[in-house]
Order: sequence, then structure tokens, then C-alpha cells
Amino acid sequence: MFRKLYNKTIELAGNKNSKFFLGTISFIESFIFPIPPDVIIIPMTIAKPKKWFRIALIATIGSVLGAILGYFIGYIFFNEIGVKIFELYGVDNVSFLKDKVSSDGGIIAWMTLLAIAGFTPVPFKLLTITSGFVNFNIFYFIIVSILTRGSRFFIIAFLIGNFGTAMKKVIEKKLVTLSIIFTVIVIIVAFLVYNFLINFVS
Repeated sequence: MFRKLYNKTIELAGNKNSKFFLGTISFIESFIFPIPPDVIIIPMTIAKPKKWFRIALIATIGSVLGAILGYFIGYIFFNEIGVKIFELYGVDNVSFLKDKVSSDGGIIAWMTLLAIAGFTPVPFKLLTITSGFVNFNIFYFIIVSILTRGSRFFIIAFLIGNFGTAMKKVIEKKLVTLSIIFTVIVIIVAFLVYNFLINFVS
């Protein structure tokens, strides 16, 4: 089923309404859809390399808006909808996450998980829904989502748009490495900002 869905998603990149489909896929991928936006970003950027910035921007906006919806699904409709999405991905127990976030360093730990999920193949949708479920600070949630998802999509589109199809294989092989490096940077920045805000408020 996933293979057919994957192939169908790639076909949408060549459609005249590809930007609409990109935004839609980026949106629903953040809370339920299993195929990442990269699948449509890459062929779209290969076809229109000068449009790489717009393509990345559409994907980022759609993804962040979808993440916010995922957050509210977890916050308001977790038992009705969120649980079913988790079961779809083979996860049947998320109650332990609430205790983890409530423990010492929980906020930083959760921001770390969001950063990793936002920039790597880890299912981002599971974290968006759980963030709402545990009532994670929505301001931090949106900021981390913009930074991680935006950076991922802009890096991919920039490399493809400026260096052509030769970068496709490099991206496929090195994206995880780039993800880890960038995630570490995001975590450090998030930690510094968090400490600054805590000291400022107190």
C-alpha cells in the first residue's frame, strides 16, 4: 500500500497543480500522512530549479500548519483521533511521555525530540500529536517546528535547485548526517534561549 502511495505522490510532482499538492501533502504529513514532502520537493525542484525557494517555503508553511493541527488533535481529541493515528503506526502506549516531559529537563528533552523528528525520518506526526497531549508550550513547539522543518526543506530545495540532479543521491545518503549536525545546533540554541527566557522572567 505504501509503495503505491509513494509512487502516486511522485506523480503529483509533475501535475500542473503541483504546488497545491505539495502544500497539501506537507500539511497532512505533519499529523497523519506517511510519505514525507521530500518525495515531491525533489522532482519539483529538478523540474523548476529557479523556483527552489518558493517550493521550500510552500512545504514549510504547509508542514508547520499541519503540525499545529496535529498539536490540537493531541490537545483536544487525543482519545478520539490521536490514539487511532498512533495505532496506525504501531504505537499503543504514549502515556509514559507525559511523565518524561514533567521530569527534570523535560522541556529541553521534548524540544530535542521535536528537533530530531522535525529534521529526520522519525515520524514527526507522532510528536506533534503528543505535544498537544502533554500540553507542551505551544510557542516553543511552533518555533522548533519552523526551524527544523524549514531548514530541512530549504536545504534540500537549495541543493537540488543550485547543483542539479547530481545532489539527489548525495541528499539521499547524507541527509541523516546533516540532520544530526543541524539537530545538535538547534538543541544548543534552544537550550540557550530557554535559559535566557527563564532568567529574564525570574
